[in-house]
Amino acid sequence: MHRGSCLCGAVRITVEGRLPRPNACHCTACRKQTGHFGASLDVPRTRVQVEGENAICWYQSSEKVRRGFCGTCGVTLFWDPIQYDWTAIAMGVFDGPTDTSLSMHIFVAEKGDYYEIGDGLPQNAR
Repeated sequence: MHRGSCLCGAVRITVEGRLPRPNACHCTACRKQTGHFGASLDVPRTRVQVEGENAICWYQSSEKVRRGFCGTCGVTLFWDPIQYDWTAIAMGVFDGPTDTSLSMHIFVAEKGDYYEIGDGLPQNAR
């Protein structure tokens, strides 16, 4: 069981079971939303419990994806592909150890010019 919350505590999540390996997304939208790059992991919705759903604001960033954040403190929470049965949870939401590590970097063709990726993980242009 893994627990997490936003900065103010208005939204709390619980994920049942082991967490999959997250990826780091360097796309323009993730960089603008998070202020750097986004790190998240994909979890089936059936394994996620959310308390404080009324505090979540959703931004429809494309036809297929919405992004969830806390309407009180602004913390990035979810990247939610509407047509699938999973959601991506931002790694910064988790309290305590996650017992996982990054698997890869995606959308590196859009990464900021102010940093380099040097951890040796796979890098996908898209």
